[in-house]
Amino acid sequence: MAVLQDLERFGHHLIIGISGTSLSDDDKRTLSELKPVGVIFFAKNFLDGTPYEVWLESFQNLNAQIRQYTERDSMFMTLDHEGGRVVRTPLPITRFPYALLLRSPKAGRSQSHARKVAKATALELKSLGINLSWAPVADIFSHPQNPIIGPRAFGRTPEATAEGVCEYYRGLQEAGILGCAKHFPGHGDTSKDSHIELPILNLTLEDLRIRELIPFQALIAAQIPLIMTAHILFPKIDSQFPATLSPAILKKILREELGFEGVVVSDDLDMKAVSDMFTQSGTVAQSFDAGCDLFIVSRNINSLSIERTYQMAEDFADSLSKGRLDESVVTAAKDRIEKLLAVTPQYKIHALDKNILQQHAELAIACCFEGSGES
Repeated sequence: MAVLQDLERFGHHLIIGISGTSLSDDDKRTLSELKPVGVIFFAKNFLDGTPYEVWLESFQNLNAQIRQYTERDSMFMTLDHEGGRVVRTPLPITRFPYALLLRSPKAGRSQSHARKVAKATALELKSLGINLSWAPVADIFSHPQNPIIGPRAFGRTPEATAEGVCEYYRGLQEAGILGCAKHFPGHGDTSKDSHIELPILNLTLEDLRIRELIPFQALIAAQIPLIMTAHILFPKIDSQFPATLSPAILKKILREELGFEGVVVSDDLDMKAVSDMFTQSGTVAQSFDAGCDLFIVSRNINSLSIERTYQMAEDFADSLSKGRLDESVVTAAKDRIEKLLAVTPQYKIHALDKNILQQHAELAIACCFEGSGES
């Protein structure tokens, strides 16, 4: 059994989900003992079906409790907030459409819908105390039967997708919200959902270079600070391990070939594609060695239990103590995270003016009317 101090070290690399609209005893224990560097929120954390002022106050209290128990002044307060079906917040937070409907600029229009929507989204997220949005989706809508990406993508071609993701990221950046490109090296061509099973893509590195990697390259050039891994097996590149655990993908392609120097974050480790792997001893160390810096455990998909989170923390501490995980790898990962956290704004929760929300609603309608056509 690792001592508490060793477990707390894992918290420097952990984004965790909370069980509901207030902290359970398990939440309090996890936050106070592991002290995660960030939290990921879901619909279950908002009082839906209540007036704006009521659910906002409830969410404000939840945030205050989280900071109280972690004893952290600075945290990554995060949300999946893409638009379309990926919106967690109650009304009157705006329901913007899928990314595929956010078009490029037309003649006489100074900004694309993607950029305008990102700015509006960022303003709303800041009002909720959110400083990191798990967006944009940099996957390409290249497989018509894709069950998980589809219109969440900004385009059906590498070029349209690259243009859309960069416009969206610039909007977030200009308005003060961190963005994260996902899901590296590309989830758009799958026919399976990694929430349920491990997708397999028989693409070569050259296949990725001429299609999947292009939007990620554009975002790296735009200095996006985080990139999220895909829980996908690419057997022609790494026959053993999915991207989240693959040095061939995260080190050789993302770090060395594409030159990404920011924070690499895992997709949710509760997803069935990898959840069983992360119950096995040594997997956390393997993921660090592959190139991951930060790990998401949502407690949203398979179980609200904290057991798996502590199991991972124990595995991390055990790997360090037995030399299976090098201190220098952990230190480098922590340095990247702390460098980013040091420049991450911490926002106070507040209600938005109804006129601003009305303008955003009108923008959402305009996107739907003007967003038809091939991307």
